Amino acid sequence: MKRTLLLIGLLLAAWGVAAHEQFPDGTPIDKWFYEVDGVDIEALGERFVVTDYGVKQDSTLIQTEALQAVIDRAAEQGGVVVIPKGVFLSGSLFFKQGTHLHLEEGAKLKGSDDISNFPILETRIEGQTLNYFAALVNADNVDGFTITGKGTIDGNGLRYWKSFWLRRKVIPKCTNMDELRPRLLYISNAKHVQIEGVTLQNSPFWTSHYYRVERLKILGVRFFAPAEPVKAPSSDAIDLDVCRDVLVKNCYLSVNDDAIAMKGGKGPWADQDPNNGMNDRVIIEDCVFGFCHSCLTCGSESIHSRNIIMRRIQVDKATRLLWLKMRPDTPQNYEYITVEDITGNVVSFLYIRPWTQFFDLKGRKDMPMSYGRHIIMRNIEAECKTFFNVSRADDQYLLSDFLFENLKIKAENIECDRTQIEDFKWKRVKLN
Repeated sequence: MKRTLLLIGLLLAAWGVAAHEQFPDGTPIDKWFYEVDGVDIEALGERFVVTDYGVKQDSTLIQTEALQAVIDRAAEQGGVVVIPKGVFLSGSLFFKQGTHLHLEEGAKLKGSDDISNFPILETRIEGQTLNYFAALVNADNVDGFTITGKGTIDGNGLRYWKSFWLRRKVIPKCTNMDELRPRLLYISNAKHVQIEGVTLQNSPFWTSHYYRVERLKILGVRFFAPAEPVKAPSSDAIDLDVCRDVLVKNCYLSVNDDAIAMKGGKGPWADQDPNNGMNDRVIIEDCVFGFCHSCLTCGSESIHSRNIIMRRIQVDKATRLLWLKMRPDTPQNYEYITVEDITGNVVSFLYIRPWTQFFDLKGRKDMPMSYGRHIIMRNIEAECKTFFNVSRADDQYLLSDFLFENLKIKAENIECDRTQIEDFKWKRVKLN
């Protein structure tokens, strides 16, 4: 009895601490962020095991139509589409309201390496709404959609990667969209989404992209795309595009681009486009980052990202810990970002510079002003090559209200020009 009361007391104390936590701007963190129970697929309706409906365990046969037929059948009454052990090859699949995806241990849903198996439709890509290829797994206008299990969604990206780098040799300035390739997972206009336990790997393009999703949880997911022997270009693990209330927890992320990128729109008048918008209230915690271009990136297609917390993170071989991409042809506002309780190694600790790739003012005469402000980096012990890779550009952006606190950094280059940032506070910063 005493032990039970003690446990109850500890839980209540922990909940009391959690209940008083705040986002960087002082907004209370909702209890939803602490509710991390796994999905009970038995409560989601009937199980539709795809092999019970004519889908074959054949790693060489593209079965898009047969798999979609199972999804459509599940949508009629609601239920879980189950991928059993084995390899199942497919083009684009479209999940609908009331459907869910579960991949059993040993199951692999594998994307076709032929782009013709991915239809062109109106979608969101690189901060724009336009016609482009659907992803391998798509879910639009859904409430309560889940992807669960110990299985794998594999983008089968090698052929796409090789084609991209060949094109770059011939046309060095070609963009991501010039080399046609699908994303692995795209969820849009959705609420109460949970991705849990699965592995998302080898995406031809972005690994997972979320557009206008509210209350998104990504729990215990493994994201992987290689940096060698063939680089997987632009294989971002998680792209958040006009999303609100997001929890990324207990994940492993190692990709050949940004691990987690805040998006939301690009262009000289991007802040006036109703398709664009802000990312707000995002918590990334208890994750491990392997190789990536940056653990947390704001940009390059982002107009407003606010109230972001990245905490209790282990990092190994990341190029940057925090990267603010300051795009001179887009009005940007990156504010109230806290990075804390970090251990590991990176190349650059903080990286803020003009980002001019594919710069285009589209006839605008003035350069839109951008901002990076209310940024906190604290309780971090790390090794890096360059500690402070920041440049000032007063005609393009203003940096202000930064706090470095309780840092223990070992770096080859420990130089830090604190005049690059207005109202830059240091507390207990040790550089070796």
